[in-house]
Amino acid sequence: MSVADRKAREKEALRSLILKGAKKLFLEKGIEQTTIRNIADEIDYSVGTVYVYFKDKNAILHDLHSIGFQELGGYFKELFSIENPMERLRKMGFIYIKFALENQEMYDLMFNVKAPMEFLENSNNDDWDEGAVTFGHVKQTIKECIDKGHFVGHNVEPLSFMVWSLVHGMCCLQIRQRITGVKFSNPDTILFDGYNEYLKIIEKL
Repeated sequence: MSVADRKAREKEALRSLILKGAKKLFLEKGIEQTTIRNIADEIDYSVGTVYVYFKDKNAILHDLHSIGFQELGGYFKELFSIENPMERLRKMGFIYIKFALENQEMYDLMFNVKAPMEFLENSNNDDWDEGAVTFGHVKQTIKECIDKGHFVGHNVEPLSFMVWSLVHGMCCLQIRQRITGVKFSNPDTILFDGYNEYLKIIEKL
């Protein structure tokens, strides 16, 4: 391995360490309460080292979001070969749930942890479009379902939002351990049981 290759690997390893430390603190303390100093202390490096890799906290949060949505996009890849939009829609929910359960900390950071106002404002820019691209897959699938004669009388965007919200809500209840407190008769299977009930409903539309 050349000196240049070794240095590149070391830089990437340190960048990953910063992201890992930041994610831990964002989840434990909240994004607004976490400072660059906190992140530097967490990974046992200087504040200046963190600033070499990221200009501010929002840049760190952006990279973490990008990683999360790239990982979700990787899960979605198998959907692109499914031509029947209703079949794709059904499978999309299962894959989304799978991603949420297998990546609970990242999912929490992507969707559940409150972001500071600067992040929310910047998220309207083109550089922050990962979530929009993912939601676009849902909208496109819903549109194709409507074009095929399903969901008569429904509108694409609000229906897509409803579908996403339903699956997202069930995932959040599972991840945040709210299911056990309700005393379901089958708490271990209620997430997928609930999703299958939703599938029975849309089969009639």
